[in-house]
Amino acid sequence: MNAQLPKVIRVGAALALLAALLAFAIRAADAQVPTPRRLTLGEAARLAAAQAAGVQGAQQRAEQAQARVVESRSSLLPQLSATPNWTSHTINSASFGFNFPAPAGERPLLDPNGQIIGPVHFWDVRAEASQTVFDAGASQRVRAARTSAVASAAGVATAAEAAAFTAAGAYVHALRAEALVRARMADSALANDLVNIAQDELEAGVGVALDVTRAASQRASGRAQLIAARNDLDRAQLELRRALNLDLDTPLELSDSLSTVVPRLAASSEQAAIDEALRTRPDVRAADLQFAAAEQQAAAVRATRLPTVGVFANDGPTGLEPQHFLNTYTYGIQVRWPVFEGGLRSGQTQEAQAAAREIDVRRRDLRQQVAMEVRGALLDLASAREQADAAGEHERLAEQEVTQARERFRAGVSGNADVINASLSLNSARTGLVDALTAYQAARVALAHAEGTVSQLP
Repeated sequence: MNAQLPKVIRVGAALALLAALLAFAIRAADAQVPTPRRLTLGEAARLAAAQAAGVQGAQQRAEQAQARVVESRSSLLPQLSATPNWTSHTINSASFGFNFPAPAGERPLLDPNGQIIGPVHFWDVRAEASQTVFDAGASQRVRAARTSAVASAAGVATAAEAAAFTAAGAYVHALRAEALVRARMADSALANDLVNIAQDELEAGVGVALDVTRAASQRASGRAQLIAARNDLDRAQLELRRALNLDLDTPLELSDSLSTVVPRLAASSEQAAIDEALRTRPDVRAADLQFAAAEQQAAAVRATRLPTVGVFANDGPTGLEPQHFLNTYTYGIQVRWPVFEGGLRSGQTQEAQAAAREIDVRRRDLRQQVAMEVRGALLDLASAREQADAAGEHERLAEQEVTQARERFRAGVSGNADVINASLSLNSARTGLVDALTAYQAARVALAHAEGTVSQLP
């Protein structure tokens, strides 16, 4: 026995080491599982507004608009350039078109048929400067570019609000999918209970095989619905991650539920909600700015009828060799006044004015659309609230019906057909309640979108 003791000790040590390794592997595996990211409806909306692809694209367009402000302003700033130049050229004397007179009997200085002169090496080191003193059209174009840049910044807010609305809708869709999974799990649990009751009744000799078959069929149907509901949940989670511009493998945990309610909105606040939407919605603000920019662009075209005034100068040494350079310069004032351009200016003015009127039509239509969206969202919210109340009452009565039918079945008063029918009714009532609560939350999001406040949802 003493001889076997070391062997037992070695086996025990090996088992202890194996257990330690297993524990370490389990801890390492747990550490590699990412923690789900918890998000409320408002957090999802704000996350999409900050990083959605559409928002990033709008930000780049806003940067382009700001760059165009710099471009348009450059024509009003001093223009400086340096052009050092060295040339080597030859010329055919016949291209002069004249010759130098020569005494009688002597050959002319230049061959009448032409001759090559050169090569001539020439340096010209020139610095040039110009400054626009007055250009009404350029000044108006700068103002229009600045207004367009502000409109593009409002466009970023519009894109952010649209991304938030899309993400909020995807969030509500995911909430619905989760609620349907829970409802189908409850249906499956009820179906399993009915199968167990039917089997107990059959084994006790007080039931029939038909009840078992009917209950098993109902359980199989419930299992199929649960599988479909889980697939819808997985797809809804993918859509939500895509709307949030997250990695598609990022685990998410939704903090809200479909039962979330908000205070009732008084009927007298409808006009106040419309006024607030017209004041704060970024797309309305962007449309107003685009109209202002179009008007300024038309004014810039009209301003080109006025004269432009500028000054210019250039200065620099010239010569055949650097040691023989001589300085030359030119300076002056230039006035340009377009007198007749074949109707070009008139056509451009008409085009700019028509573009401004087109934007104004869209702007006024958008304001009408905003008012309609706010009123429609308020109507949907009130209707969805009432539908949710009715669906909740329907579910309560369906649960009561199932309870009563099951008690009758247990007592042997009736078969389980009544229980199956009651469970089907409960299944429909649960789905109806989920749909009503989903419509309520969707109406909340739609109202926030109509008011331009999706990113401010809690």
